Amino acid sequence: MKIASLAIFVWCVYGLLVLGSAKSYFSEEDPETYKYDRVDEVKKECASVLSSASELRAEDNRVFSIKEELFFVDGDWRQEAGKAPIMPFDDRDVLKNSSDVVDPLNLVSFWVMDVDHAHRSRKSVSVNGFLVMGMTLAGTFENSGYHGSPQFRIWPSHSELSIAFEGIYTESKKNGGERVLCLLGSTMLPSREPNSMDPWEWVKVSIPRYDQPPLLQDDRILFVLRFPKTFTLTNWAIQGELRSLNPKSNPKYFDVIHISSQLGKLADYKFGSEKIVSKACDPYPYQDSLMDGGINIYKDFFFCEILEEVTRDQAFTVVPNWRCNSTDAFCSKLGPFVSDKEIKATDGGFKGVKLYMQNVKCEQKVPRGNVSSARVSALFRAVPPSENQYAAALRSGLGNMTVAAEGIWKSSSGQLCMVGCLGVVDAEGSGCDSRICLYIPISFSIKQRSIIFGSFSSTNKKNASYFPLSFEKLVQPTELWNYFKVSRPNYIYTKFVVAGTILEENEPFTFRTVIKKSFLQFPKLEDTEAFLVSLSLLSEDLTLHVSAFPDRSSSHSWPRTDVQLEILSVGPLFGRYWSSHNGSTTDKETPYHTKAEYTEKQLLLNVSAQLSLTGKDYGNFSMLFLEGLYDPHVGKMYSVGCRDVRASWKILFESMDLEAGMDCLVEVVVSYPPTTTRWKQREDILSHRGVEGILRILTLSLAIACILSQLFYIKHNLDYVPYISLVMLGVQALGYSLPLITGAEALFKRISSETYETSSYDLENNQWFHIMDYTVKLLVMVSFLLTLRLCQKVWKSRIRSLTRAPLEPHRVPSDKRIDCKPLRKLYFIGITAVRLFPHFYDYRRAPVRNPYFAEDYEFVNPNLDFYSKFGDIAIPVTAIILAIAVYIQQRWNYEKLSQTLTLGHYKLLPLGSRMYERLPSQIVEAELVSGVNGNVAHEKECDVE
Repeated sequence: MKIASLAIFVWCVYGLLVLGSAKSYFSEEDPETYKYDRVDEVKKECASVLSSASELRAEDNRVFSIKEELFFVDGDWRQEAGKAPIMPFDDRDVLKNSSDVVDPLNLVSFWVMDVDHAHRSRKSVSVNGFLVMGMTLAGTFENSGYHGSPQFRIWPSHSELSIAFEGIYTESKKNGGERVLCLLGSTMLPSREPNSMDPWEWVKVSIPRYDQPPLLQDDRILFVLRFPKTFTLTNWAIQGELRSLNPKSNPKYFDVIHISSQLGKLADYKFGSEKIVSKACDPYPYQDSLMDGGINIYKDFFFCEILEEVTRDQAFTVVPNWRCNSTDAFCSKLGPFVSDKEIKATDGGFKGVKLYMQNVKCEQKVPRGNVSSARVSALFRAVPPSENQYAAALRSGLGNMTVAAEGIWKSSSGQLCMVGCLGVVDAEGSGCDSRICLYIPISFSIKQRSIIFGSFSSTNKKNASYFPLSFEKLVQPTELWNYFKVSRPNYIYTKFVVAGTILEENEPFTFRTVIKKSFLQFPKLEDTEAFLVSLSLLSEDLTLHVSAFPDRSSSHSWPRTDVQLEILSVGPLFGRYWSSHNGSTTDKETPYHTKAEYTEKQLLLNVSAQLSLTGKDYGNFSMLFLEGLYDPHVGKMYSVGCRDVRASWKILFESMDLEAGMDCLVEVVVSYPPTTTRWKQREDILSHRGVEGILRILTLSLAIACILSQLFYIKHNLDYVPYISLVMLGVQALGYSLPLITGAEALFKRISSETYETSSYDLENNQWFHIMDYTVKLLVMVSFLLTLRLCQKVWKSRIRSLTRAPLEPHRVPSDKRIDCKPLRKLYFIGITAVRLFPHFYDYRRAPVRNPYFAEDYEFVNPNLDFYSKFGDIAIPVTAIILAIAVYIQQRWNYEKLSQTLTLGHYKLLPLGSRMYERLPSQIVEAELVSGVNGNVAHEKECDVE
């Protein structure tokens, strides 16, 4: 009963702690009340805006969408050159850790926080807004959840200023119609140093006070922000101006700041720039070099659906100008974009340069017969290699690295032809001098692995300023299951002759080959399946996710490398088979071996794949495109590999051994083990989980047996009980209680293979795994309660000793002195073994890769394991040393230990006291539990083996 009561008490305490933290976490904040106490001041400072404002009509719904539509995230800001910068930036870490100086990004975000419809005038509506601006190398300013007083914050490589605004919303007929915000702001500005060459000397000190920067309160900030009423190709820019109303002599004054952004995803875009589009796309289709490449293009009715899927928050790769033969300035230019110094440093190879297609608006017209068309608008943004890819995808600013585009797509040609406008242009589109042709291919080859590709070219045929710039997005294995199901792609094999030569060189006729073909089974087409189904299953069997090690005979120490071989096509099947593709049931009913064309010729199968190596030693050789032959009788794939060569355009143009800018002189031979069968890797993952579940149960059972043995041991050796360390037992109890509270695994960590429980239906619904999980939790609970029972016995024995000698509290044994054998060998050796085994297992096991998740997930990437490899070595070594120390302590008494640990005149242990040497000889179990017997006088000296 006492054990049960103790357990209930512990769980109640934990429950209160958890519920308390949950309550504080999920409690909703009170809605913030916004003040409008600067109305007269706003009217005075915004007089020029109000003078040009038009009347707000009652039937116009724009007034009711202010909060939802008038915002932007991660726009750009620039400050006019002067002597009054608005904020400092600490770049000392960048200069220290990098030889190349990278300029920070000037980003700004704005939101309308409240609209006061109750006090609406004829031309304006009162609003509250919030702006966050700053300088950063890797961060963003996308969150509007900051509540409180505006402030300035700074830390290395990041400066951030927030400003609260109160003002008015108006509308104007200027520039084709504008929605204008005129706002007065207040904030805490960073203070500049007076009369100094460097206004931010307080940042450059050796130990800057980031938490307490010198600040000045300022409420004299004017912000005018203009949104187009209707976004078009030539009128899609959001522009604003932030200025100080203080005189230049005031320390709060700062130079004028210009802000720019673009339309958001929810903004309404109006197509209608046909006249400007015709400059680039008339006559349609434009005959560029990509149309003559012998590639089949998508021409069906789901173009908009596929385009939005392909371009969603994903970057294009820029292709080097390997076909250019002109001046360096012409061939190394990044299309119409104004390259910065970092892009110029790539010398026309464009390594690491990315291209984003943002805010895609696609309107597909209702098809008439077999003809379909669509209108498309988008914004293309070029990103240098050093810029954070996540931040780059969110940026909305304008500038010379952005091109706005609008155009048409027709199913007759499959070409999306668009006109591009660099930066901000006038209403006539005088700066719209770029042509963008974009395609979605449905035929692939070893040289064509793009699911979307296109090019920028100049509409000025006589004086083009750049060579046509090509871009692409390579196919990813995870995309074989989504939009390809409606595009019906195919693969064109071009390297089967070379692959046959590789086969002849690597597979001579030997007795061993005959044995393999006769007795061993390798991945192959199944006789019982329909042909396409069998091909699809074989492609999964040939997919590999393994760890590779170098030759052990090598003297050089190489790290383990993760190898992923993704099969793209097998025979005529590209991707995976979808039964909805084919309306007939012939393939479902007819096994492949009954087809006449697959009787004798099926010995070798054409395959294409993608081989990737992860590791810092493979930066220039990280991905190979493979094409070759697979022999199912010997389980080998003989293939040719092509890799993308990122080099200067001059090198690419002059290299005679390159094909389309790719090195295709790589031979790859992959051997499959004879035990590999269909779903083998998935079964390995499931068995991994099952084996580790059993190991958890066994190790916990061993721990329980060790604890029980210690309980039986002290039952017959009651004199030793006070000498058991409560610190040791407390640590063990904590180790068992944490998994019960947090849900973490006991003894074993949750490894990467277990992430399959979110993607594998079999694992989620396997009752055995649920039973094992509950069994593990039950055993952890039993271990926890038994450890508490040990703590209870030690605690009561010490209370008994203290009660028997109330005037001599020093007679109670302490954790610093063990002159007997309180611990059984089976206990401390067994518990040590239980703790060692998970680390030995983790160090030796081969990780199971998850092909369905990205490396960003912490349970998929082995480098993000809970236990590091250092921990798998250091923790067992420490545990073994402690076990040896316990063994020595129980073999020798205190005096012997003190004598042994004496170095000359120095003693590491002080001399022991004789007061610790005697304890009552017999203390019965009932006495320890029920009370204290002060008449017991028998004593017995602790034995020492």
